[in-house]
Amino acid sequence: MSKYELDVVVDGFHYLEGPRWYKNALWFVDFYTKGVYRVNDEGVAEKIVHVEQQPSGLGWLPDGRMLIVSMKDSKVLRLEDNGELVVHADIWKHCEGHANDMVVAPNGNAYVGNFGFDLMGGADHKHTGLVLVRPDGTSQVVAEGLAFPNGMVISADEKTLIVNELFGNKVSQFDIKENGTLGEKRDFANFGELEDEPNLGVRIENASILPDGLALDSEGAVWIADTLNQRAVRIKEGGEILETVDTAPDGIFAVALGGQDGKTLFMCAAPDWDEALRTAETKGRMLSTPVKVGHAGTP
Repeated sequence: MSKYELDVVVDGFHYLEGPRWYKNALWFVDFYTKGVYRVNDEGVAEKIVHVEQQPSGLGWLPDGRMLIVSMKDSKVLRLEDNGELVVHADIWKHCEGHANDMVVAPNGNAYVGNFGFDLMGGADHKHTGLVLVRPDGTSQVVAEGLAFPNGMVISADEKTLIVNELFGNKVSQFDIKENGTLGEKRDFANFGELEDEPNLGVRIENASILPDGLALDSEGAVWIADTLNQRAVRIKEGGEILETVDTAPDGIFAVALGGQDGKTLFMCAAPDWDEALRTAETKGRMLSTPVKVGHAGTP
């Protein structure tokens, strides 16, 4: 049993992802109601905007306009001040499989991952890359060879990008160059190489963790959503596990640090994506628990 006491923030959703703490509020997406939500002061989740091709990663430009990944058509959308949803960047040509999670740097540069293969269709696993979307909407591939890049964060000094490799059994990192491109990939935490194994089931069987969502704390450690083991885990660079929040029977698919002191861990809990899609039952919910360390320094 976890030593942490879990609270339900909101429930009655399908499959939650992309939690962010921004301007003293919790934001997230629900894949299968195709909505971006914000939790108000009364603890009610309000739908802010509908994304027909399924929303995923969230972030904000320096002027406060929100960016949203539109998964199935591989676009980054922008929510204008007047409520209009427009195309910020079309990154279809850079993606193999659905566009997915995203992190937006303070300067407005956005880094977007993608599946790399047809996950829902049962295709073999393929490595893929990261796409840089600049504030003017231009884009380019800035990293390759990742096993389903997923949750991403940028270090407080804005010099390092950290990214989960969901089917890679690792968390990787890159130096961020002055022009926004990335240096060579290196390990943040590696739990064993899975190489080029194409069978997804074998990759999962041989993995120790499945790192989905990601949050960075003030001490440079990361919290990951470990979907394989129904838990959130705090990991130090090098791979040492510092804290574990067990959530069984709930699976955890994304995490964020926030709250008034930045020390509340928010966790997206749901059945696996396949069950959520097949059953269309409202089992998805947001959990939270205070943690002793980990102010994230989010805006």
